[in-house]
Amino acid sequence: MDCHCVVMMEYKGVFLELLEFHRDKHPDVEKAILRHAPKNDMMIFPTTQKEIMDACAKETIKTIINDLDGDYFGILVDESKDISHKEQMVLVLRYVNKNGEVIERFLGVVHVKDTYAQLLKDAIYFLLLANSLSSSKIRGQSYDGASNMQGKINGLKTSILQDAPSAYYIHYFSHQLQLTLVALSKRHSDVNNFFDVVTNLLNTIGASFKRRELLRQCQVEKLEELLKMEKFISGKD
Repeated sequence: MDCHCVVMMEYKGVFLELLEFHRDKHPDVEKAILRHAPKNDMMIFPTTQKEIMDACAKETIKTIINDLDGDYFGILVDESKDISHKEQMVLVLRYVNKNGEVIERFLGVVHVKDTYAQLLKDAIYFLLLANSLSSSKIRGQSYDGASNMQGKINGLKTSILQDAPSAYYIHYFSHQLQLTLVALSKRHSDVNNFFDVVTNLLNTIGASFKRRELLRQCQVEKLEELLKMEKFISGKD
């Protein structure tokens, strides 16, 4: 059995791995959890795990809202398809706290049926309202350069400006940098050829489960070889 399979068999999921990590770091906690906990109160059933994670998320967001303290804020929004090809929208708050520090905090992710500006706006307002935040407090909005985001007529930027005239729009600086790097790389033949090869390689391997499994097997063999030659340090060292 290769090391990849062994690792996958030993992995117990994020919740249990985190619980065991916490147990190993705090001996007093070990006395009350997992095998030392009452059989009817081990809190490892999947539904219970989800409830605990939801409670942690709510407490985290509550702390963020308290830190914001009803002040003005900006929003950063992006959308992308997940592994199941469902469109997901992410909302991040950007604000200045009481210490004068610029803070960015993840507020939530929500599934959207499409990327039309109105649907994205409804999803943003839903997340804000769910956390007792008013759209009238928005003083900045930042997205990528897609037409559905920055369109002057039907774009998300324009739609939100109609509700909050002071919500000034800024194109992501990171996205601007990405566009600049792409433009520069296309002018350099070696770099352009490199990315063409990588793109073709990803498309070729990604289209076949057998090819992906073969690549994983090759990576495992290469890793084992490096470990034997002591040119690679494992996490256990």
